[in-house]
Amino acid sequence: MRVTAVTCVKNEGPFLLEWIAFNRLIGVTDFLIYSNDCTDGTDALLNALGGYGVRHLPNPAQGRNYQMEALKHAAKQDIVRQADWVWIADVDEFLNIHATDHTIPALVAACGEPQAISVTFQFFANDGMETFEDRPVLEQFTRSHNPDLWCAETAIEVKTLVRRDFPLHYYGAHRPFFRDRLPADRHPEWTDGSGRPVPEAFLTAANTRRIRRFPAAGARAHATLNHYALRSLDSYLVKTDRGDVNREGRVFDETYWRERNDPAWEDGSIRRHLPALRAALDEMKTGEIGRLHAECVDRHRRRAAELSAQPDMADLRERLRALPPYPPGEYELMQELSLAS
Repeated sequence: MRVTAVTCVKNEGPFLLEWIAFNRLIGVTDFLIYSNDCTDGTDALLNALGGYGVRHLPNPAQGRNYQMEALKHAAKQDIVRQADWVWIADVDEFLNIHATDHTIPALVAACGEPQAISVTFQFFANDGMETFEDRPVLEQFTRSHNPDLWCAETAIEVKTLVRRDFPLHYYGAHRPFFRDRLPADRHPEWTDGSGRPVPEAFLTAANTRRIRRFPAAGARAHATLNHYALRSLDSYLVKTDRGDVNREGRVFDETYWRERNDPAWEDGSIRRHLPALRAALDEMKTGEIGRLHAECVDRHRRRAAELSAQPDMADLRERLRALPPYPPGEYELMQELSLAS
């Protein structure tokens, strides 16, 4: 089975090797990675990874809709067109497969060989980690929200594996789209991470509220999508300074942090991959690739230190550190109930 992962990156150098090694372990065979104006050595590291199935291109965006323009370009590339499956995800997102041998082929089989599989996000908290460490992210962060409830939402966003014969109109960041007028008898077989048919409103993109999400309860028997959006406080400051690689104007602020820094649930299931992942990383971090990775790590640390020395960023760091580990609304409600009792 040939599986191509597509992603966009900007200044993700310290995290690239882990993401590529992990995806290779679960069955990804090829990578199409677009980079945007990197200053930490990400582009040089990507150029050195051809032996690991990586094809690196500059983002073709002429405007500021970086991800959608890259996906439009990707759809025409042989590395995507010739793949059996396409997996579009970010470098902080890890497909945590529970089925049999924890690989993409096992997930496909468990879901009944559909044409698309949409896997629900599970956002992992910062959990008090302040300093960036050059070791696997999936080892460091093990706490998340209740997987079936994010903030006050029971419907949670997804990312989607897409089979070659999907009746594609275009790729979206979270799910593919087929043409509005496609007859019902030609609609694709499409499941959630439990192998159940996705809701009709999601399938047909019937309304904006259900374009990229559906109820999470019961949707992750065979897989979930671990999203490490915060990582350490150091890395979050660098992320804030960098901005969103996928679209202009998105701000990684206190609200974004609070929405994802809910440590109510512990889930270390993805750690089953750690022995094989460490071995793969040890092999990758030799020679030129190891040197380029170390350079990215050094630049990441230096940038975090520079940002922490800036008054506005130092203030943000202290505010984030002081925030309660509850999603927006929950802590405020707890205070109200405490005062009322």
